[in-house]
Amino acid sequence: MQSIIHTTTKVLAGNRIEISDPSLKEGECVEVVLYPSTADQKNKPSVLSIVEGLKGHRLFSTPQEVDQYLQQERNAWDN
Repeated sequence: MQSIIHTTTKVLAGNRIEISDPSLKEGECVEVVLYPSTADQKNKPSVLSIVEGLKGHRLFSTPQEVDQYLQQERNAWDN
């Protein structure tokens, strides 16, 4: 069974990458799959932090306020 090697590296000058692993044999054919790392996205704000920053635009601040509002609405339906 083939083993999978998971590694990370930086793009070098000239848009090159270099991968080195002792389990690779010289002359061996390998398949390489590349995708950008999400590490660079850690400095971006999360969706939750954006929503939390919009407190002035939200009707309710807590789950309890939502429950209280819904209960008031239900009570109004019964009257």
